[in-house]
Amino acid sequence: MQKRPNFILITTDQQRGDCIGAEGRGVKTPHIDRIGRDGVRFTKCITPHPMCQAARASILTGKLPYSHGVRDNGRDLDESVGPDGLGGVFTRAGYQTHFIGKAHLSSQQTFEPTGRPECYKSAKDFGPDWTGDYFGFSHVQMMLRPHHHTQWYAPPEALHYEYWLDQDGQGQARWDHAKDTLKPESAHFQAWRSALDQKWHSSPWIGDRAVEMIENKGDDPLMAWVSFPDPHPPFLAPRPWCDMYAGEDVTIAANSTLDLDHRPWWHRAFVEDRAKPIKQGSEHNAGGVDWGQKGDLTEQALRDITAIYFGMISAVDHQVGRILDALKAKGELDNTYIIFTSDHGEWLGDHGLLLKGPMMYDGLLRVPCLAMGPGIPAGKVVQDPINTIDILATAADLCAIAAPATHGQSWRGLWQGTGSRDFALSEYEVDALRSAVDMDLMTVRSGRYRMSIDLRTDTGELYDMQEDPGEMHNLFDDQGRAAVKSELRDMIRQRPDDIIPTAPRVGWH
Repeated sequence: MQKRPNFILITTDQQRGDCIGAEGRGVKTPHIDRIGRDGVRFTKCITPHPMCQAARASILTGKLPYSHGVRDNGRDLDESVGPDGLGGVFTRAGYQTHFIGKAHLSSQQTFEPTGRPECYKSAKDFGPDWTGDYFGFSHVQMMLRPHHHTQWYAPPEALHYEYWLDQDGQGQARWDHAKDTLKPESAHFQAWRSALDQKWHSSPWIGDRAVEMIENKGDDPLMAWVSFPDPHPPFLAPRPWCDMYAGEDVTIAANSTLDLDHRPWWHRAFVEDRAKPIKQGSEHNAGGVDWGQKGDLTEQALRDITAIYFGMISAVDHQVGRILDALKAKGELDNTYIIFTSDHGEWLGDHGLLLKGPMMYDGLLRVPCLAMGPGIPAGKVVQDPINTIDILATAADLCAIAAPATHGQSWRGLWQGTGSRDFALSEYEVDALRSAVDMDLMTVRSGRYRMSIDLRTDTGELYDMQEDPGEMHNLFDDQGRAAVKSELRDMIRQRPDDIIPTAPRVGWH
């Protein structure tokens, strides 16, 4: 009897679509590139939402955010979706299902305990021996504090990574040491060369557990979501990765001037709100630093940020190589489907912006997406617009397992040349309590254009990505583009009519 194929989804956090080697920007990702070289690379894959929690809920469920209820960070996905999500459908099909790394399928910083393992106020109820299940994944090894803009709290306010980091009672010291800087000093407070030895950072920890999972694989097929929290800010990398790129050598944002004129109203409102004094009491403001501030983006600051951001990505790439090597050593590589992508991108200085928010420039909207496995043609490049909500449908199709209908569609026809896509959608209910403005922000990416509209005010932006890839000229009010706008609006209207009420806000992140 033919062996059933394995499926491994590898994700990063806040990685731009142009920040893989194959895009030519200069970041070194030989192992990620190998996935595309031995399989297919998608050049126009977008996120369904620019915030971690909502984007990850969409990957899990295969649905756009307004149809699973998580329209922003701080709104918890209903746990009842687990059986029909990515982990649940594979568990039901008899797969070994694993989640390793940053999940962020539930809110971390909440007003009250939520009873979920990822909640700071509830993690103590689970303990070091808890391994799932969680949203349909039968075995999990997760992180409560994946980024260094959060404060350290000793176990039992911890999940698997924090217990490991605190194995000899030195968790606090290691967490603090990660913020100690190596020379040369960075020109921006959000980026530094970390003095903490690389073995204690999250990427090797995740890589070790992924390799161990593969080595210990039993007779049942394997399904895993391996989720790296880098290169999410603050941007820090240990040696050797922090020294891999010199600031003078990296390609920084081509248009790094803050250009709020001729942009929709919400650009200025968001930027001006971010400049307000720090909001006290946030767990995500460790050391009294407002990590949401962009700071002064001088040319040197951008070079330092970009160099360390690239280093973080190369550190993850090294672990991807270890995963591929472990599969080969186990004799499973040729029987494994692998998809590599990210939850969303990062502005990285584009238009004078850093981090993320409701300005859906290509650096934030587009993510890397590559796939390899049995029957996937090598070296194929697909330029149709797609979305990470397609992952569940694609994985179920490739592995020939039953899955409920979702908003996503399998990519198989795209690499076989039997199908095509005209557009992909992204949506974001922007909440003034968290992000300065109230909006229903709908974005459509076609083969040529990107348009974002606030449905509440019917204001927006339109860019010709073919003639203006830097998105410098907003054509939304150009009468000569009325037909294009109408066509793009019709694409937005094709969104499935299954919107549910937004999930209650339980916290901020």
